Amino acid sequence: MSQAVASGAMDACEDRPVLRQRGQREVFCGLTGIIWLHRKIQDAFFLVVGSRTCAHLIQSAAGVMIFAEPRFATAIIDERDLAGLSDANDELDAVVTQLLARRPDIKLLFLVGSCPSEVIKLDLSRAALRLGRRFAPNVRVLNYSGSGIETTFTQGEDACLASLVPVLPAIDSRELLVVGALADVVEDQFARLFAAMGIANVKFLPPRQSTDLPPVGPGTRYLLAQPFLAETARALEERGATRIAAPFPLGVEGTTLWLQAAAAAFGVDPVRFRAATDLARERGRRAVANYRGQLAGMRMFFFPDSQLEIPLARFVARELSMQVIEAGTPYLHRQHLAEELSLMPADITLSEGQDVERQLDRCRAARPDLVVCGLGLANPLEAEGLTTKWSIELLFTPVQGYDQAGDLAELFARPLVRRMRLAV
Repeated sequence: MSQAVASGAMDACEDRPVLRQRGQREVFCGLTGIIWLHRKIQDAFFLVVGSRTCAHLIQSAAGVMIFAEPRFATAIIDERDLAGLSDANDELDAVVTQLLARRPDIKLLFLVGSCPSEVIKLDLSRAALRLGRRFAPNVRVLNYSGSGIETTFTQGEDACLASLVPVLPAIDSRELLVVGALADVVEDQFARLFAAMGIANVKFLPPRQSTDLPPVGPGTRYLLAQPFLAETARALEERGATRIAAPFPLGVEGTTLWLQAAAAAFGVDPVRFRAATDLARERGRRAVANYRGQLAGMRMFFFPDSQLEIPLARFVARELSMQVIEAGTPYLHRQHLAEELSLMPADITLSEGQDVERQLDRCRAARPDLVVCGLGLANPLEAEGLTTKWSIELLFTPVQGYDQAGDLAELFARPLVRRMRLAV
């Protein structure tokens, strides 16, 4: 994307009025990110250092059956640990030793902090260094916080990827890095499109195998695939990488502009870009059109939950002709979302942060056709006769790219169809 366009987007972002909310919040735990991250990094293991509540949360969210061999677990902090009657570090070392003896396939071990481990001031960074030295070179041990204190649940992925950046190999050559956990099918589609454009050696963070960590350096140009990766972006830029400013690849328009930004950064001829993307773009347009008729004119309200709200609001407003009453987001990163905000219709109210009672009042007064919110608000709103969509489902489902644009539209149509059938 040219400097003029990027500058204009930033101006639009700065001028856009934003309702800032500070009050009681409804948040979901950052440990939830393990559910999609453990599927992505196939030789990694996520050991949550937390309570039985943490274990129940992860097991419930993942739907793990008793005979499964998942690649996550919880080292339980019990009453003796909380009371200081036992050495939590010795117990953690014993758990890790037992785990690695039982699972020799583990190449990367994440020690994941939680609310309980932070309450007792357990220093997992020092534990990771200690255990990393002990089990090197067979296993790399890293740590990050998945605590639900003062965070939103997608920050778990941001913290995880940021912990990987310091151990990425160094490189000086010019390469493209796509940052953000994507379903394998989406990653493969993007890799084919970049190859057709002539952009070679595209890398993805996180990788599918921890032994294939992407290199980074002053020649690296990176594209964010998710809007909630502020700490990861900062860490990459400290390594010398440069962000390619772009909207996010949600819907046909967002995907086209995202790919086009990379093409411009790597000098791809516009004719070659169109040849590489036209067929996929047309497939996406036809798929989205299948849902536009039933969704056009429907009124939507986004509660702040995942930080996906701004690009999702842009998609439903511009590609599905839906009316977005309010798009709330936990945190509005003005630089990363500048291109998105420049595309947003002017009549959408933007809010940052949360004062849940006031937002509930606005939502109830508006009586939208569809509300996107967290699980804690969905059932009460359904009981009041409002139709809801869980925001977390948009993280569990592959929604990026041309071939998923129709699936993304269908996610918004599904609860409305369910409501209609129940009414009949």
